[in-house]
Amino acid sequence: MITMPLAEVAAVTGGHLAGPDAGAVVDGDVVADSRAAGPGSLFAAFAGARADGHDHVPAALAAGAAGALVSAPGAVLAAGAEPGRLVVVPDVAAALGALARHVLAALRAARPTDPPRVVAVTGSVGKTTTKDLLARLLAPLGPLIAPPGSFNNEIGLPLTVLRADHATTTLVLEMGADHVGNLAYLTSVAPPDVAVVLVVGRAHLGEFGGIENVARAKGELVSGLLPGGTAVLNADDPRVAVMGALAPARVVTFGRGERPADVRATGVRLDDAGHPTFTLTAPAGSAEVTLALVGEHHVTNALAAAAAALDLGVRLPAVAAALAGAGPASPHRMAVTDRDDGVRVVDDAYNANPDSVRAALAALTTLGAGRRRVAVLGEMLELGDAADAEHRAAGAAAARAADVVLAVAAAPLAAGARAAAAHGTEVREAGDVDDAADQLAGLLRAGDVVLVKGSNGTGLWRLADRLTAPRPAVPR
Repeated sequence: MITMPLAEVAAVTGGHLAGPDAGAVVDGDVVADSRAAGPGSLFAAFAGARADGHDHVPAALAAGAAGALVSAPGAVLAAGAEPGRLVVVPDVAAALGALARHVLAALRAARPTDPPRVVAVTGSVGKTTTKDLLARLLAPLGPLIAPPGSFNNEIGLPLTVLRADHATTTLVLEMGADHVGNLAYLTSVAPPDVAVVLVVGRAHLGEFGGIENVARAKGELVSGLLPGGTAVLNADDPRVAVMGALAPARVVTFGRGERPADVRATGVRLDDAGHPTFTLTAPAGSAEVTLALVGEHHVTNALAAAAAALDLGVRLPAVAAALAGAGPASPHRMAVTDRDDGVRVVDDAYNANPDSVRAALAALTTLGAGRRRVAVLGEMLELGDAADAEHRAAGAAAARAADVVLAVAAAPLAAGARAAAAHGTEVREAGDVDDAADQLAGLLRAGDVVLVKGSNGTGLWRLADRLTAPRPAVPR
């Protein structure tokens, strides 16, 4: 973060110091994990369901943190914390957002002719992969900030923005939403110069209350653009394409060639390892691209990243080369591991919704050609009233794509698989991750391809970690 006296942090966040100004200065990172605190850092103490960050303020200060954002100073003061190093605010998350908003505005004001650019990505699927691709494509333009994994909410996004300093040229931000209004808030913290919208899908249907509300929420990213900003929109998704009407200035479109688009992919084909190859066509020309990523669905993510990068001045040959070298940068997203015992694990366990499950099953079909295919699927969370029907449909799709379907704590999914099972498809159920691991230990054999896919809250990523962990050597 840019250097800032702790007293100024208090003023910016609408808080106050719990005691006389100690003269502390923040010139390090802003962190929400006390273990990451260091000299000059600022620790944000969140009171969560499992742990209260206030309990860790003394440790953060002892590690050298200049101060801490707190909403409940009593216990912290009782533990002996120096009052002048505590910024007391009503809401730590809101204070973090206010601080990030202030810092970004200050950085832009300091370089009025060459301000840091914000490139923001949203969509029901593909946000993190596209963000990672953009970070790779835009790196040649100068010092770049991008979040690890999916720091895309009211806590993660400000923490990412606050990593910027006077040398930063680009911030690539992922913006997620599970309610209407989420993206309006996030764009108020970090108004984007470029807004990338991938797809309006059926994620978080239970929270949104319907697909039209999902579209409305995603459109908030475009509405939040800076004057003169550019909307990069998926021409193949009608709900995204119409968001061009919300853009304050330029619109750049991308697509698979089914509808007119500025940046297109044609001649898409997959190799035996599931890597897509296509012709990337843009106003500047065309280039052959072979992605390092696995799965045809990543073509859309690559097109979105390419369209934004080309608009920001990256040349087409550099875009094609960067896409060819960009493998998975965040964990549990179509990561393919070939084990020593001949089992191939496809780890797509970070999250799941109806659209991403179908995309993962399509990849399993390709990667498992001529091999036994095992689909390990967990529950898709936050689908509301649509949950039962969507799980049954996903189970039916799994039965068509796999030889073995293992449903983990997802009875409707198993029922859908059994109803659609044909040609000897085997359907199993597991009560939890441990049960699934035990069953797979006796089920998997050399040559199998196993897909692990489920919502993050189900913990199936732990199963993927176990399946891909280094295996102990067998004594001779």
